[in-house]
This record gives sequence, C-alpha cells and structure tokens, in this order.
Amino acid sequence: MTLFSVMRRPRWIAALVLALAIAAIFAGLGQWQLERAVSSGQVDDRPTETVKPLSEVASPQQPVLAVEAAQKVQTQGIFEPADYGILADRLNGERSGYWVIAHLAVDEPGAPALAVALGWAPDRDAAIAVRDRLAAQPRASGPVAVEGRYIDPDAPTVDDAEKAKGGDYDLTTMSPAALVNVWTALTDSTDVYGGYVISSSAPDGLDVIAAPEPDRSVELNWLNIFYAAEWVIFAGFAVFLWYRLARDAWERELEELEEAESDLDDRSLVEHGIH
Repeated sequence: MTLFSVMRRPRWIAALVLALAIAAIFAGLGQWQLERAVSSGQVDDRPTETVKPLSEVASPQQPVLAVEAAQKVQTQGIFEPADYGILADRLNGERSGYWVIAHLAVDEPGAPALAVALGWAPDRDAAIAVRDRLAAQPRASGPVAVEGRYIDPDAPTVDDAEKAKGGDYDLTTMSPAALVNVWTALTDSTDVYGGYVISSSAPDGLDVIAAPEPDRSVELNWLNIFYAAEWVIFAGFAVFLWYRLARDAWERELEELEEAESDLDDRSLVEHGIH
C-alpha cells in the first residue's frame, strides 16, 4: 500500500476538492488585497502642469478638492498693501527660512481674497525688508497677473490663532482660515479661497519657492500586500493540511497492518509450538 493509493480513495479525493476550494477562496482574497494595494497607489495623471484660469479650478469659500490640489493656475487682481506678511519655518528645498505672503483681491465679482506665497528668504530680516518695501508701495490702480500652483492649505494651529490677536508675530502655517484674522483689507462680505497660490515668480530680494509637480510614481500600499501574502500562505496551508492528514492516515494504516502481521506471526508460532 502506497501513499498515492490512499490519496486516490474517494474520501481523500473529496477532501482534496474541499481543500482546493478553500485554497481558491483564500487566493481570491489575496488577489483582492493585491488589487487594493495597486488601486490605492494609482499614478496621478491629472494635467497639473497645464496652466488654467483659477476660476475654472476652484471657487471661493470651498475646500480644496483632490482634483484641484497642485494645479497650475493663473489669475489677476490687486495686492493689498496693508496685508503683506511673513511666514516662519518654511522649507525651500532643504533650507529653512521665511515666506513673504500677500493678500490678493482677485479681479472677480466681489473681489474674493486669495492668499499668495510670493517668495522665500533665508532669514527673517531679509523677509521683513521685502515685506516692508512691498507694503510701502501704493495700491495698484489696475489688476496684476499672478501665476503659480494652487495648494491645499495648512491646518491652522492654536499658536497662530493666539498670535493673530495682535502684536509683532510670525505665523507658521499658510492657512487662509488664520489669515482672515490678520488681514485688514477685508469686509464681512468678502469671500476667501480655501487654498493658496505659490507664485512661479518672486519679487526682488526673494527666491522663487520650490513647488514641484505631484509625484507621478506609484506608491503601493504595503499593508494590503502583506495581507495578500497572508492569504496566499493560508491557501497553501489548506492544501498542505490535506496532504498531512492523508499521510497520517496512510502511516496509521501501515502501523495497523504491521501490528496485524505481527499478531499473525505470533499465532503461527503458538500453533506450531502446540503441534
């Protein structure tokens, strides 16, 4: 009697079919987890590098949607001299420094407010010098063009909310929700864009802020891949369990057969001894 002959018995063939069905279910779950890992890492193929009018991309008083974030836009308006400011702890590449920011009254009905990051300076004194120079210029008589990348805002912090109450301060987050407490050239009816624009050009004395296009590479969800690998292991274990049970049954039958033959030999010896 061989192991293969035991495996061919109807009982173990039925058990194999059941094991393969369970393995197929586990494999299907693994494939589902793998598909989730890939789908959650889809390449961002939006045409973000095509400059579009801001009015076609976003609307005032609305949060920044995923389809809007990092889109290059163009608009026009008038910078409010009283609302230039600086932002601390801003990286430009790997260098930490300051942003000079502004309030643009967009040339649209109602003159909605748009936060604009104009440029980067390596130290506070340089940023303040540019801010003060821009603030000293008279308000433009006509709209100026602004082009840059539309970005979703930072979350406002408690510290910035406290600083916005007055005094000499440095904000650290680019949050229109916090800036409305700082800007003076606003009315109760002024709408505000939920995001802000990083300008693609910078005033004299500032560096252009690095605003690279979105990462186009696929980032897989490794947790889903781990789960997929687990389901594959479970599928293999279902088949292995069938093999192990069939082998155990074969070994048990061999032991019983050996015991039966041993008993038979013992009886034969006894019978021969009697005669």
